[in-house]
Amino acid sequence: MSKAFTRESDAEEEEEREEPQARLPSGTPNYITPSGHARLFNELDQLLRVERPKVVETVAWAASNGDRSENGDYIYGKRRLREIDRRIRFLTKRLEKAQVVDPGLQAGNDQVFFGATVTVCDEAGESHTYRIVGIDETDLSRGHISWISPLARALLKSREGDTVRFQSPAGAREIEVESVRYETDAP
Repeated sequence: MSKAFTRESDAEEEEEREEPQARLPSGTPNYITPSGHARLFNELDQLLRVERPKVVETVAWAASNGDRSENGDYIYGKRRLREIDRRIRFLTKRLEKAQVVDPGLQAGNDQVFFGATVTVCDEAGESHTYRIVGIDETDLSRGHISWISPLARALLKSREGDTVRFQSPAGAREIEVESVRYETDAP
């Protein structure tokens, strides 16, 4: 059989699957803040207009050099092109499903919904601040948690002064909601 019709490796099949943390529950929209949407759109634009054309040019040049079996530029370029194409497909699907929600429109609301910045007090008396954002915007180092995380699900619809129970990896925990605020999200 010709090599043209075979996969280079079985790893390609695994590349097509979404990462487990990136999966949305079936039937739910991909809620995202305006800044998160802009970030995904800019990444997609960068891949389509800058990175992919450069890699295609490199692969074309490397292919013109002849023997492709030991041509590092060609092999690496093809692999990088597959990675870029996979990321483009992922971003395109995410942006198609995206439902942009501006937290600033909730200003004055004391109940926790998507986009809320919530300060909570844990059982040890320590305060922590979290912002409930889209699944593609999650960044725990900045206190941004996904709206589908156990903590965010427990906080949704709670109000200042409410005590909330949720299941963490360390077991059942209880926290008190100290404050809820909504900030305008500029892209």
